[in-house]
Amino acid sequence: MSHQNLDYARLMHERGFRVTPQRQLILDAICESGGHAAPDDVYARVRRRSPAVNRATIYRNLDFLCDMHLVTSIDMGQGSKVYEIVCETPHHHLICRECRGVVQISHALAKAFFSEIERDYEFHVESDHLALFGLCRACRAKKGGAVSGGGGSR
Repeated sequence: MSHQNLDYARLMHERGFRVTPQRQLILDAICESGGHAAPDDVYARVRRRSPAVNRATIYRNLDFLCDMHLVTSIDMGQGSKVYEIVCETPHHHLICRECRGVVQISHALAKAFFSEIERDYEFHVESDHLALFGLCRACRAKKGGAVSGGGGSR
């Protein structure tokens, strides 16, 4: 995942904010993580480059970057949030509670679900990073559960 394709400086400036060195370091740290970065991972990566940055600065700027829609956060089932650079196209995850495997699913599938919710409940879903928890095909088979033909592990 890269933030190089996103003109985050322009987006922040348009909203009256600036790109501070700490914000730049945090964006870089999330990108370097190769996907979902836990706050402690972001902190460790930033501290390697700038030892003066403290945890409060990391957490405050992660919240800021989420508010700016430059970074998204999600609970992947490990008790704390992980952070990822916002993609041009949102994506979502299926997470196995047994093996911790993660399968990325397209936004088109979730968008159809969100449209049904809006139609049936008159509720507009604003999520661009959804995690659904369950058991993958292999873990269901190990537990003796029925494994149907649709959509299994990829």
